[in-house]
Amino acid sequence: MTTTAASRRGLVGLLAGFVVAEVAVAVGYLLAIGWGWHELVDSFMVTNGLMALTFGLCGAVIAWHRPSNPIGWLFLADGIGHATTPLGGAFAQYLADTGASVAAQRVLVTISIAAWPWSIGLFLPLALLLFPTGRLLSPRWRWAAIGVVVTAPLFVLEMVGSGDPVSPGLPHGYLAIPSYDALQPLWTATELRNLVAILLAIVCLTIRYRRADEKGRRQLLWLLLASVIAILFVTPWALVAGTPILVLLAIPLIPISVAVAIVRYQLLDIRLVISRALTWGLLSLGAIGIYAVLVALLDSLIASQVGRSAAVTVFVALIIAPVLPRLQQLVDRALYGDRHDPARVASRVGEQLSAGLPGVVAAIRSALRLPYAALIVDGEVIAVDGTRGAVVPLDLSYGGEVVGSLDIGVRSGESGLSSADRSVLGLVAVPLAVAVHATRLSAELQSSREKLISAREEERRRLRRDLHDGLGPTLTGIAFSADAVANLITPNTSADASQAVELLTRLRADIRTAIGDIRRLVDDLRPPALDELGLVGALRQRADQLSFRADGASIQVAVSANGLPTLPAALEVAAYRIATEALTNVVRHSRATSAVLALRCGSDLEIEVTDDGPPNGAWRPGVGLQAMRERAAELGGTFKAGPTPTGGMVRACFPLATTTATTPATTPATTPATTPATTTATTTPVSRRERREMPEAPTAPTTSPLEPR
Repeated sequence: MTTTAASRRGLVGLLAGFVVAEVAVAVGYLLAIGWGWHELVDSFMVTNGLMALTFGLCGAVIAWHRPSNPIGWLFLADGIGHATTPLGGAFAQYLADTGASVAAQRVLVTISIAAWPWSIGLFLPLALLLFPTGRLLSPRWRWAAIGVVVTAPLFVLEMVGSGDPVSPGLPHGYLAIPSYDALQPLWTATELRNLVAILLAIVCLTIRYRRADEKGRRQLLWLLLASVIAILFVTPWALVAGTPILVLLAIPLIPISVAVAIVRYQLLDIRLVISRALTWGLLSLGAIGIYAVLVALLDSLIASQVGRSAAVTVFVALIIAPVLPRLQQLVDRALYGDRHDPARVASRVGEQLSAGLPGVVAAIRSALRLPYAALIVDGEVIAVDGTRGAVVPLDLSYGGEVVGSLDIGVRSGESGLSSADRSVLGLVAVPLAVAVHATRLSAELQSSREKLISAREEERRRLRRDLHDGLGPTLTGIAFSADAVANLITPNTSADASQAVELLTRLRADIRTAIGDIRRLVDDLRPPALDELGLVGALRQRADQLSFRADGASIQVAVSANGLPTLPAALEVAAYRIATEALTNVVRHSRATSAVLALRCGSDLEIEVTDDGPPNGAWRPGVGLQAMRERAAELGGTFKAGPTPTGGMVRACFPLATTTATTPATTPATTPATTPATTTATTTPVSRRERREMPEAPTAPTTSPLEPR
């Protein structure tokens, strides 16, 4: 512990001890001189002493654990103010009993009267404005705090100016104002000032509650509970004559609640306490109101006071009895959601199933007012809502198999989930497990589909390579050999020479036809430009070819792509086909003067084609758009196309995490024709210029077969 922290805690202990000593000395002396309980209560010694102890000790707890929070120091000052009042009164009584000078008695009376108003007029409202963080809500609230500080002396002046002694037999204080009654408008304004200060604090706390997180709201609920109880007790004392002074003992609940909220807000489940307190508080207010109304109505009808009171009591009891369960239900719903209405929770969850699992988890947490909820599938967090704390996992089962778990946050002050919570969660777990199972099947189906597409494209790549590097050169060699034989035959050799020439000519034609068919088959299996130039080079070549429309008008097509990694064959082909189809549509159907093809690669591969064509309404889906959409869906990608304020736009996005995870970095330049098809799913493209180009089919012999060379 640092020297500064030790000195602060020493000061806290000193101030707390001073408060306790003041109260102990004052009460001890008054009891010693024969004061009884009634004298202590009527002179406010009991109430001021208890307020001094609670404010002082609670402030000491806050300042000890949170020395940077000014609320603790304000409560310590409040406790000192309340403790000084009984101490000053006791000393004044001691001087009066011992025959000391009246001047000294008046000094102590003045101190006693002037000490406690600072607590109510300054320290408490300022602490409420700073609760719970110790800082104002915003810089704009600085003026409210300044107003409380500046106007606080008015309340002190009102209390001191009356000059009333703290107890019978003592003289008036020095600051008594002779024309006190003439200043009644000022004292009325002072009372209104106190009311405004409390209202400002309430408004500030309300705004804080709306903006606060789960922790902040629980802290504020502690103060709300104490305030409701204090108001229920203090309001009759302020409005109804003859109310016992002891109702003021509810005020110490405020510093106690503030200390618990700041230091140990997780001590109890405050929501449960608030639920019960609000229920009985509202019922009490309702009963008091009904009683007052009925007394006023029955006063002219029932002469006997006993009969009147009995009738009213019975009538109020009959009204309150059926109200309690309904009122409790309303309060519980505000604090615990719909956990007592499982059908309603299930309905809310069902409405969110179509929107996806994140919406379902959020609906469960909101419906039950839980602090946290998360859906875990295969060790991965699929959806989460709220702030994580202590959690209770609930297994989600489908067909006897656990398909996931639902982590539910435990409310503050609870060691686990209540039976009501478990009942509701058990009900919604069934459709949630079905949804998780369906989502898993959908993901597995999409993954299988992507693997099939990748395997197909890799197999096409292998077939193209084998045709290109194996059968193609063989047929070309045969064609050259046939040309050589034809050139060696002379017209004068024999009668069969012309027939041989004819057969060789047919052979050459058939070979050229076969070579052409193989070239078309190779091009259909995979665009040759991808192996010759790579994806970016092939797209730039295609962009150059599409720089003119059919009517001869030019269109500027730019290709932007940098840092693309090695892509699987399926993804490479899909990107090329979508990009070229989109550029073709721009040239054919738009009246654009320029277009941009952009390829961006991060966690996803994004292909975007934009143009500056004029808007011409919504696009009608055609074969080209449908083909692009299907290519994107095959590999788990997304596709979007349509007009924009600046032209047309086509965008496709493919995930890379699953498509590149098993792709080797390199592969041999050639593959034997006997390579099994099952091993080609993970084959990467070979080096772009490692393979020789298939020779063109000979179109004519170098010399006529009918003429000697």
